[in-house]
Amino acid sequence: MNSRKIRVLVSISRYGLAAFFLFTAGAKLWYISFFATNVGELLSSMHFNDQRWMWPATVAVISTELFTALLLLLPRTVRIGALLSAALLIGFSAFALYYVYILHGEPLECGCFGKLIGSQLGLKTALRNLGLLIPALLVFFGYSRARGLPADDWPADAATAEN
Repeated sequence: MNSRKIRVLVSISRYGLAAFFLFTAGAKLWYISFFATNVGELLSSMHFNDQRWMWPATVAVISTELFTALLLLLPRTVRIGALLSAALLIGFSAFALYYVYILHGEPLECGCFGKLIGSQLGLKTALRNLGLLIPALLVFFGYSRARGLPADDWPADAATAEN
């Protein structure tokens, strides 16, 4: 694949992920009480003090999504944003599977998209999130190429790039 196609693919993935995280954080903020209640129910099912941790966990999830989008948008932090995206997507997937298959939790609206798009915790949610790992990995591994280096000259590390 030539370097122009790689740049386009990486850019679409990068900005698509940033838009995704901005959208999910915005939807959660728009319906924050709904999302916080869902977080509280999830915490309660894991025997955490839901009254104490509901709001800190809600704020942490939304803040992390906003921070991830910011990292993806800033040129110097794109690869860190891609790593954080992958970590979030894996974490959300693992939690969805844990809730349904280990805790045998009741079907619960996850609130991933506020009330805008319905989505229950489970295999479908986990697979969607794991599918989003593809653009995250494209951004992580392809961003250096996307900055204009031909595929043949892509350095293995920063020391090679300076020579």
